[in-house]
Amino acid sequence: MNSLSLITSCLTLGSTDPHPNVTPSVLYGLGWLYLILFAMNAVWTWKSYHRDCHFRLPEFLGGMGMPNAAVWAMYSIALLLVSVTHLTCASVPEALRWFVMPDFAKSAIDFVVADARRYFAVTTFGFIGMLLLRNWLAKPSVGWVLLNLSLLFLCVSLTDWDFRQIVGKPDNVPIVAMLFIVGFFTWLFFYRANENDRRSALGKGPIEAENNEKVLTWPDLVYTEMICMIAVTALLILWGIALQAPLEEPASAVKTPNPSKAPWYFLGLQEMLVYYDPWLAGVVFPSVILGGMMAIPYIDFNKLGNGYYTFNERKFAITTFMFGFLPLWVGMIILGTFLRGPNWNVFGIYEFWDVHKLEALNNVNLSEYFWYGIGQPLPMAPAGADFWTQAPYILLRELVGFVAIGVYLGVLPMVMAMTVFKKFFLRMGFLRFMVFSNLVLMMAALPLKMVLRWAVNLKYFIAIPEWFFNV
Repeated sequence: MNSLSLITSCLTLGSTDPHPNVTPSVLYGLGWLYLILFAMNAVWTWKSYHRDCHFRLPEFLGGMGMPNAAVWAMYSIALLLVSVTHLTCASVPEALRWFVMPDFAKSAIDFVVADARRYFAVTTFGFIGMLLLRNWLAKPSVGWVLLNLSLLFLCVSLTDWDFRQIVGKPDNVPIVAMLFIVGFFTWLFFYRANENDRRSALGKGPIEAENNEKVLTWPDLVYTEMICMIAVTALLILWGIALQAPLEEPASAVKTPNPSKAPWYFLGLQEMLVYYDPWLAGVVFPSVILGGMMAIPYIDFNKLGNGYYTFNERKFAITTFMFGFLPLWVGMIILGTFLRGPNWNVFGIYEFWDVHKLEALNNVNLSEYFWYGIGQPLPMAPAGADFWTQAPYILLRELVGFVAIGVYLGVLPMVMAMTVFKKFFLRMGFLRFMVFSNLVLMMAALPLKMVLRWAVNLKYFIAIPEWFFNV
């Protein structure tokens, strides 16, 4: 729809805002979302009532005990009232101004997520907090509260036009669902791991050892798989009917998308291209990830935790994997999907994607920092020199970068073997430990390069564009 027809349609509907935050269709859809939330919490209220759980009120409120089901019942009734209000008053958006995301909250959230430095700081501290509070977060009631808060945040945020344009794209809808799925299975892991860790502290075996009854492939497993196949097929059919296919206009060399994004499962790699050269971000690092996963069975010396959930018995392995998966992989997918806009700039989730937004970046190579820092020009070969004449000058120019990479991948593993990873070195031996330490350092190279880019605008450790070699 062109600008003239869009303005004409808005005037016809009685609105002068081409990007309205709330419309009758949006409010009507939110009414159904709140109704689904009510149904979910009504079931939770019923289960809470039969569990007969209570909590004690503060002393200034009488200090008496109150069933948890009473609180969930009041919350469910409130959701039902909000749903009915949205469904019955959807034609009058002005009457529902109390159910929209306030502007100060939008500004605060955009302030955090519209800057890659603050975004990754929040995700990293959130990951650390998740590990420290895992016993509390893995409680069913806490998990249910977190699910409700995230769904309420989604519902209220949908009253913003810019937010709807991002999460409502047919390409992005499954990614929103994926975030909830990742959150659920992360919670489920900690829930079961905490239970097994408590049993281990009491001298009992894991729960999986008690429920180890074998079943036949036919009919037990095949029936289950068939039911799942039918359910997934039905879901995909309904999905295809409800959502438009994410098809765009035919490709044209004179009109490329801005931003031009890879599929969601490659957005992590595309985000790595901001900090590393394509041969590293697109070839070396993915190869190291695949090779590292194949090497894990051969370098892992901890035989505990096989076949059952646990955290305490495999703290380092689980923490390392989850840091690489959640903040570094899922976090970069979120950044690339919802926050990267035109010209690959970072935008807030409530911010309009302005194609004219410009951010000046003055990135500097490590060799430039070194030579200009000591008051010397960069070593340069004479003009028109052949390859063998240029090579010594290039290697001298980038010598500090080669030394830095050599110390990082060659010397630092030895330091790790004598200090924090001494036990690992004694258990693994030299060869396995070198493979293990280099895999860990390669993973740490991504956040390290991010921090250096944000702190000192470092572009490359080694920059040899003459040979198409940049690190």
